[in-house]
Amino acid sequence: YVAVGNEPFLESYNGTFINITLPALQNIQKALDEAGHGDKIKATVPLNADVYDSGSNAPSAGNFRANIHTLMVQLVKFLHSNQSPFVVNIYPFLSLYQNKDFPFDFAFFDGQSSPINDKGVSYTNVFDANFDTLVWSLRKAGVPDLKIIVGEVGWPTDGDKNANTANAQRFYRGILKKLSSNKGTPLHPGHIEAYIFGLIDEDVKSVAPGNFERHWGIFRYDGQPKFPIDFSGQGNDRFPIAAKNVTYLPAQWCVLDTSVNNLATLPGNMDYACQYGDCTALADGSSCSNLDSKGRCSYAFNMYFQIQDQDVEACVFGGLAKITTKNMSHDGCLFPVQIVSPANKCYAMSLMGVVTVALTAAVSMVLL
Repeated sequence: YVAVGNEPFLESYNGTFINITLPALQNIQKALDEAGHGDKIKATVPLNADVYDSGSNAPSAGNFRANIHTLMVQLVKFLHSNQSPFVVNIYPFLSLYQNKDFPFDFAFFDGQSSPINDKGVSYTNVFDANFDTLVWSLRKAGVPDLKIIVGEVGWPTDGDKNANTANAQRFYRGILKKLSSNKGTPLHPGHIEAYIFGLIDEDVKSVAPGNFERHWGIFRYDGQPKFPIDFSGQGNDRFPIAAKNVTYLPAQWCVLDTSVNNLATLPGNMDYACQYGDCTALADGSSCSNLDSKGRCSYAFNMYFQIQDQDVEACVFGGLAKITTKNMSHDGCLFPVQIVSPANKCYAMSLMGVVTVALTAAVSMVLL
């Protein structure tokens, strides 16, 4: 498949891509057809689940959003005519995040939530209910047999009170068991093609949707697994194999110098550190939210220091910071050490090359 954009009709985009998405999809599919690949490679548009909704909790009331209904009908009919799939990203976590009254257990799959009854059909989790709301929407658009693919589904592990490894493990245990069983949903029995999001954390991703956006990975930034998981869905959870041969920068951290008495510029320096570093773990309910004020400052300083590859000039902050070899991580709050990036490795190798050439030249001169 070829993805044309990603979630272009998000309500937060205020209609920016409404007039260009379908023409772009048509052009890409036309190009594939003219190149002789259209029978095997299909173009589609991955969409967020907010393109459809229900006036009630019942999936049978589902339909495409009123402000894009005509466009969505045109789009799904084009997909259907080209045998392209409807790709939807479903995130039960967002149901919790966006609605404080959402029933917590309904986001999971272990049957601890009160079911929803829809015309005799029982729903025990929001994934099934969401998926079948789409099924109803496609039926009403006249394409009941359009193939559905879940392009993204997952659970973040930091940046919100409900984003943690315990909830993520619970969610993945349920969704993977469900997918491996090939039972599908009440209106879509059988196999569901779905893709887990995501593999690894993204520490510079936009946090406009929420502080959790940088923490969807099953693996940390350094390729270390966060929690046991069984990708086969059989419940034999174990830690995935970690990334090998990861090289870290020296074990040192940038922290607040507690011997400094004048802290007048501290708020501004902390804001600067968080603007260019990643302070999402300090958000309410997150892994480092329980740090005291000094600890929060140290965390912010260190995140900036590490993202600057431990440049000594990145641990000054107007004389408020110092470098320490004491690991400040504690109680589930990780003060990370940056990994050596490919760019740094290339630079180091180039320096080694220069040194080697210089030494060779020096030895040659001595021999002469």
